[in-house]
Amino acid sequence: MTPRVAVSRRDLPGPGPRLLADRFDLEVWQDDAPPTAGQLADLVSDCDAALVLGTDKVDTALLDAGSRLRVVALASMGYDAVDVPAATGRGVLVTHTPDVLAETTADLALALILMARRRLGAAVDTLRGGGWSTFRMNGFLGLDVHGATLGLVGYGQIGQALGRRAAGLGMRVQHYTRTPRDGHGGSRAVEFDELLRTSDVISLHVPLTPQTRGLIGPAELALMKPTATLVNTSRGGVVDEAALLAALRTGALHSAGLDVMVDEPRADPADPLFHEPHLVVLPHVGSATEATRAAMVDLAARNILAVLDGRDALTPLPGTPARRA
Repeated sequence: MTPRVAVSRRDLPGPGPRLLADRFDLEVWQDDAPPTAGQLADLVSDCDAALVLGTDKVDTALLDAGSRLRVVALASMGYDAVDVPAATGRGVLVTHTPDVLAETTADLALALILMARRRLGAAVDTLRGGGWSTFRMNGFLGLDVHGATLGLVGYGQIGQALGRRAAGLGMRVQHYTRTPRDGHGGSRAVEFDELLRTSDVISLHVPLTPQTRGLIGPAELALMKPTATLVNTSRGGVVDEAALLAALRTGALHSAGLDVMVDEPRADPADPLFHEPHLVVLPHVGSATEATRAAMVDLAARNILAVLDGRDALTPLPGTPARRA
């Protein structure tokens, strides 16, 4: 019997879906809107594997509905939407896509640093709104990036890639990580509170876990310089958004750049995050280049091919097995 593979989105980039279609029967979600939890459970109900996005919840309800599942492949590096113990307990391998998006996401983090620190978002908004009537020497004054100190919270692939870019701009680089790790490219390891107090730019590169949820809240923001810039390309839940807005509005923090938010997607035009002039917000586009998104889907597909062929998964979640028991 030919294995069946569920795919939670149509029109995914790259060769991955075609690789799967050449070998397996595909059940592809056809609507433009993503499937609800119930619809996704129905989609995987008679499938041996599933290719899903990082925003698709892989919980007990989904795993119980997909009683035939052998592997769930995420086209995502992050996996906070996965109930890892539940999957492991049911013998379902879960894979993700490390190694293919770090450089692209670091590019985006650097762009946010430049946009936020130089107040480029507010400048563009004024120009588009017809508000640029004359040149002013004190108009849209930002803060320099060269010569500033970058503090990396988390020092994995993306953090290290951003550190290399920052060093090329003449920034001093330091980092904090729960797992002791030597600095590369001149980065200096420091304690968390020291990083918050001494960095001009703080960039977050940690997974969303119970330990990191709300990692940056009122107390942490109060430790930062009033001239500091906070950038988050990890997960929205790492930052207390209400506390961030309060710090920006009172001048306790100079600026911020977010590629991720709590409760994504956000489509309310009146959302206060979209109207703070010292905040640049993007719709989760850290990995959004043609090559990188295609590589993510391709790696997810190749994980499915490997597992259904009886081989080890290429990139299982950290701490989980690469082969079914």
